[in-house]
Formats: sequence, C-alpha cells, structure tokens
Amino acid sequence: MNAHVHQLSIDQLALRRSSYSSEEGGECVEVAACPGTVHVRDSKDTTRAALAVDPTAWIAFVEFAAL
Repeated sequence: MNAHVHQLSIDQLALRRSSYSSEEGGECVEVAACPGTVHVRDSKDTTRAALAVDPTAWIAFVEFAAL
C-alpha cells in the first residue's frame, strides 16, 4: 500500500503574530498551530525555513518566556 501525505507549505498556514507586535514589523515571530506541530518563523525574514516543534515544547517555551 502506498500512502501519500499532503503537507502544507508554510505559506498555506494561518500564521498569527502577537498582538504586541507593531504594524512596522519589529522583532517578532509568526506562529501557526497545526495538529501535532507548531510552526514558527521570523516575521522579518519570511523566506527562511520555519521551525517546526512539538506542541508540548512550544507550550513549555511560551510559559518560560512569560516569566
């Protein structure tokens, strides 16, 4: 049996920016949460590859950053 998995490109994901980010760009990231993976990319350089992390790792990072 041959299964094909369709993977979305980063441009097809619903990326979100922090509400704290200004419209001028600034230093922020864009995040898209998918089942099983959180995609993160630099909002200033969207041509670079996104980082894909496990949701539990992303939650741990956000909790640590919020301290």
